[in-house]
Amino acid sequence: MGYTPEMKELIKRVEATRAERIERTRRGEYFPAMTLEEREEVLRKFHPDYKSEGRREVRVGPNKGEVYPEEFVDVLEAYPRIPPDRVDFSVLPAHTTDVLVIGGGGGGTAAALLASDHGCKVILATKLRHGDANTVMAEGGIQGADQEVDSPYFHFLDTIGGGHFTNRPDLVAALTRDAPLVISWLESLGMMFDKLPDGRMRVRHGGGTSRKRMHSAGDMTGSEIMRVLRDEARNRPDRIEVMEFSAAVEILKDTQGRACGALLYNMETEEYFVVRSKAVVLATGGFGRLHIQGFATTNHYGATADGLVMGYRAGVPLDFMHSTQYHPTGAAYPEQNVGLLITEKVRGLGANLLNIHGEQFVFEREPRDVESAAIIRECVERGNGIVTPVGRYGVWLDSPMIEELEGPGTIERELPAKFVQFMRYGIDIRKEPMLVYPTLHYQNGGLKITPNAETAVPGLFAAGEVTGGVHGENRLMGNSLLDITVFGRRAGRNAAEYVKSLAEEPGEPTLDHVREFVRELEEAGVDPSRISPMLLPDYTTPDVKMRQLTAHYHGTIR
Repeated sequence: MGYTPEMKELIKRVEATRAERIERTRRGEYFPAMTLEEREEVLRKFHPDYKSEGRREVRVGPNKGEVYPEEFVDVLEAYPRIPPDRVDFSVLPAHTTDVLVIGGGGGGTAAALLASDHGCKVILATKLRHGDANTVMAEGGIQGADQEVDSPYFHFLDTIGGGHFTNRPDLVAALTRDAPLVISWLESLGMMFDKLPDGRMRVRHGGGTSRKRMHSAGDMTGSEIMRVLRDEARNRPDRIEVMEFSAAVEILKDTQGRACGALLYNMETEEYFVVRSKAVVLATGGFGRLHIQGFATTNHYGATADGLVMGYRAGVPLDFMHSTQYHPTGAAYPEQNVGLLITEKVRGLGANLLNIHGEQFVFEREPRDVESAAIIRECVERGNGIVTPVGRYGVWLDSPMIEELEGPGTIERELPAKFVQFMRYGIDIRKEPMLVYPTLHYQNGGLKITPNAETAVPGLFAAGEVTGGVHGENRLMGNSLLDITVFGRRAGRNAAEYVKSLAEEPGEPTLDHVREFVRELEEAGVDPSRISPMLLPDYTTPDVKMRQLTAHYHGTIR
């Protein structure tokens, strides 16, 4: 298929400026970075988070009165998939364990490993297959200050600055302090990091970093992390039981208000069942498949905010849910690739962002929200975007620069997945640029936690993208894979310590907190046909609003 003749003509403008741009890069002369004032202005005018439309006030729960994206409020203000009064714990199939981990991505699997290391039996329940998560969608790298010129101190400052100084400092301290330990731990499990010929780690810059600390495994870093974590967990069948296609729909609490398990739904048999536990870890990921403000997304199919809904109903406050990250470089062409993540590593290797005239218009390593806003400005306000045959906007990401700067073979070595993905549609990114536009990528906010991954509910821990606070209002590249491993490990370890500290077994499970939430929904006049967690998006439904509330049924009870 490849580019259309009209797009190929536009690429000639990119080629005409390439030699000069490469020479400037070799001299260390980069497009000027924005001042803080310029960053604030472009964000305020063009970043989707700053728009007043598409948002509304929450009417129920701990964060009542706060304003969030309406797609998220739709699933937050919704009725349970099964009314609490229809649940009879005496007849439902039940499993028992020490720690229940909900979510089979990197955060959940890291939590399961650490809980088992500390002597607990673990059940890991995951909605899809073990490893089907945003973890495997993450490409570019994982940050960790383990080089001589770096330290957790600099990593801390970069992360706080990247988050616009809004991050929870105690969470950032935990993240950056544990980072070198996590890199070492992953390598000890068998992770194959990119290395220099002498065996030292190959590290690169990411947007907003003052030091080179991005560790990678080609452009499949998240997949490689998931491989080693999953293999390690599967090698412990006596201590970690994995339940696939088992979606959690409600957290259970005992009469003392402690988390004591979950109500789950077998996606294959359509049966409900219960897992009773002494502690619960939520690691269910984000909400990309809600398509906030209609954006395409990089997220996997199961990223539907389930953990946020369950945690909120259980009484856990949300933090930073007003903030959403749009990755600046999502594929805008061909149509089959739309929304696909084009890792920041491409820009870290030297590729420029260019408008329709072949002109650079932004420093390629601005923080992600600033970079995204600058691209939207170039397309929407300045009219300098490239328009695809179906009417999408985009700008050029000049990947052929990489081969000139780093040498032939660099793209196939450093970006093998992207090379194959575009070659599949007749585009050779060694010779032709990619067309990109911001794509919904990450949920900056989530459940409020402490540095020990504890929530406001005793016995309920959380880790990864389901939590908020560590990244503030903007996440830096490489801090998400770090987040899931740092706080996944902390959640698992502290859940195990909590289990050991219990003087008595948890009491009988109840759904009283869900009954109370339903009462609030009724008082607020919420439409009773709205049901969540949604579990999976429904792209067969023409009405976009209805897609956010997929499967308006309570499921079978057998």
